[in-house]
Amino acid sequence: MAAQSLLYANLNPLLISGSTGNQIKAREQFLGSFPLKAKTTRPRLSNGCRARAAANAVALPVEIPCQWYNVIADLSVKPPPPLHPKTFEPVKPEDLSPLFPDELIKQEASTDRFIDIPDEVLDIYRLWRPTPLIRAKRLEKILDTPARIYYKYEGVSPAGSHKPNTAVPQVYYNAQEGIKNVVTETGAGQWGSSLAFACSLFGLNCEVWQVRASYDQKPYRRLMMQTWGAKVHPSPSDITEAGRKILQMDPSSPGSLGIAISEAAEVAAANADTKYCLGSVLNHVLLHQTVIGEECIKQMEAVGETPDIIIGCTGGGSNFGGLSFPFIREKLNGKINPVKRAVEPTACPSLTKGVYAYDFGDTAGMTPLMKMHTLGHDFIPDPIHAGAIQFARTEGIIPAPEPTHAIAATIREALRCKETGEAKVILTAMCGHGHFDLASYENYLQGKMVDLSFEEKKIQESLDKIPQVIA
Repeated sequence: MAAQSLLYANLNPLLISGSTGNQIKAREQFLGSFPLKAKTTRPRLSNGCRARAAANAVALPVEIPCQWYNVIADLSVKPPPPLHPKTFEPVKPEDLSPLFPDELIKQEASTDRFIDIPDEVLDIYRLWRPTPLIRAKRLEKILDTPARIYYKYEGVSPAGSHKPNTAVPQVYYNAQEGIKNVVTETGAGQWGSSLAFACSLFGLNCEVWQVRASYDQKPYRRLMMQTWGAKVHPSPSDITEAGRKILQMDPSSPGSLGIAISEAAEVAAANADTKYCLGSVLNHVLLHQTVIGEECIKQMEAVGETPDIIIGCTGGGSNFGGLSFPFIREKLNGKINPVKRAVEPTACPSLTKGVYAYDFGDTAGMTPLMKMHTLGHDFIPDPIHAGAIQFARTEGIIPAPEPTHAIAATIREALRCKETGEAKVILTAMCGHGHFDLASYENYLQGKMVDLSFEEKKIQESLDKIPQVIA
């Protein structure tokens, strides 16, 4: 993204604080709603052989959570409010109504600890949830490490990633409000395909602006969206004013998520029957993704493990936050004490080289300003992705580009354990498969992929354009 807003930037002050008795009681009541059977029988295969239940996959009898967890309720320092893009004043609910349905606006500002998941959403979640927690024994063996590596695998969803966890409720709430059309942006295509999938189930029209570089490199993601009924445009496009301005400046622009957001938001704001959906960044998005961590807590408990370190890739925060936020709650309550490690690519180093400041989430400056780790709202990362060959050749899953950075950090941590002899439990977020990203793997296998780090001058030029907001 041109700029990433990460809610977990506000977590550090809270890592040493505790919870009240009422908070602990509420948490225990909630977690008590996930019954575990005392013992399960290993399933028999069709040939009569007994299936090996947990050599690799941890197939555990956990229930799908019936509530999402809102980490903001437990933050001693709340995230700064979003600001109106013209007045720089805190936004009001009515300022967001052209973009989002009322229920999502309420969730965006909510301080409730838990929010009920609608039955209609749970019914759809059951198509693929609970997702498996898998121990990477083959990877452990090839690394010769005493560490025990687990990954929560979200690639079993219909769209192949964690994104439907929020696409389904977002489309549901829009449908409940009588909205007929939703628009969005997508980069690699995982979010766009997830929203198209959700819209096909609720009968809404879906229109997607896909970053031009991805649109050209990943035709099968586009076809996936179109199969589910979505209309897909390369971004920048000549359909919107925002797109036309970019094309006038650079007719060969590869596009960026910031540009695509501007285009989708422009269409939503101009049409009363159309709302905008976002797949990361916002509080309600990260809220919906906590089904990942809630399931994982119970799965880890069932195998008698406690993570020493939790590793996830970061961009807009939905993958990392979805896994880690429920574990953060448990840490605040004194139950566990894992280290949480956010990993990003050097091609888009928002956390390590950006600044924490108010900035637009889009290139045209139409969206509310949010306090975020940003490289500048017009920053355009190079359209390259990494591979994770070692993981694919041991665990058999070809990862999506995004979690490859977390996998690399997981391998480095496991090798450190080999040096120190520590038998740490490492948990990582494996947010999806890379079946539609094989062009990047081809570049890697042919030796065409290069490591990329931006010059400080280029980053500074982008940072200089951040709005000067006194807050």
